[in-house]
Amino acid sequence: MKAIDRSVFYDSDTPLGDVVLSSRVRLARNITGYPFVNRAAPDQLLEVMHRVQSSQLGSVFEHGTRWVNLQSSDVSDRGMLFERNLISKPFSEGTHPRCVALSADGCASIMVNEEDHLRAQIYAGGFKLYALVESMTQLDRSLERSLEFAFHPRFGYLTACPTNLGTGIRMSVMLHLPALRILDELEKMRRAAKELKLAVRGLHGEGSDAHAELFQISNQITLGRSEEDLLEEFAGVIVPRFVEYERQARQRMLETDALETTDRAHRALGVLRSARILTLEAAFKYLSRLRVGVALGIIDSVAMSTVNRLLLEVQPAHLARIRSIPASAADDDRAARATHVRATLDA
Repeated sequence: MKAIDRSVFYDSDTPLGDVVLSSRVRLARNITGYPFVNRAAPDQLLEVMHRVQSSQLGSVFEHGTRWVNLQSSDVSDRGMLFERNLISKPFSEGTHPRCVALSADGCASIMVNEEDHLRAQIYAGGFKLYALVESMTQLDRSLERSLEFAFHPRFGYLTACPTNLGTGIRMSVMLHLPALRILDELEKMRRAAKELKLAVRGLHGEGSDAHAELFQISNQITLGRSEEDLLEEFAGVIVPRFVEYERQARQRMLETDALETTDRAHRALGVLRSARILTLEAAFKYLSRLRVGVALGIIDSVAMSTVNRLLLEVQPAHLARIRSIPASAADDDRAARATHVRATLDA
């Protein structure tokens, strides 16, 4: 597995980086002449795989492409790809013919035979939706030169899930919302998201929990909307609005109880620097508290990028690879997690 490019995944030096952990743009496409994945026979899915791999898809990433066959890949590799959100959980755990194309820099993937024949994704740390949409547009053009996609003149690109009909594009950001949780205002955020027709999910997308107060929000409707309109509304209006909700909540925390807010951040740093055992749940909790302390200037001895990096590396598959322990034991190896966190913070 390629080494983690931390500058790609967890660059916090962006205008909204105190709240926006990462950005993602995803594209859904289906090849003409084949049933959707959930209706296709195994031999048809194999044919889709072979057709995609024999096309010019291997050259769509600027710095090269690596293919991973999920049926024969190592469980630890699948775990790392899932923890980086480069593949979904159902895709990781499936048994049908499927593969994924990975960019050399580790920030993009194209899943073949996930919910749709192709699910392309591009990630970046911080708030970079405008640049990602531009990159995805170029990627889409490259794909169109190699493959013919199912398209309807009225409905646009045809997809397995009706919410992806139209452009097939989904934009999302991972938001860190600890203050809204502490002030018991997350339900207000969820109601606002519902009114705006947004999807709100946890750390690893659909069906996952919001570990470390990390929430993924994305547009749900693409039918009848241009990519430009979606981008301007989501990146230009919606994301800044949610960021402002969290920033205002953080300021209220400081104004109403500065001592407790300061203590929470320093206590989290103390635990992380001294603990000899750390469960994944505890690591997420204290890293979340540390991150808001760094964002508010309460903690100045730890870089935001270090906290962002640890939010990835304390997860089981990454911990197993970094600390050279069996993947099956990583989730239970609380001592290894604590050792890695201490070493990283003291570096």
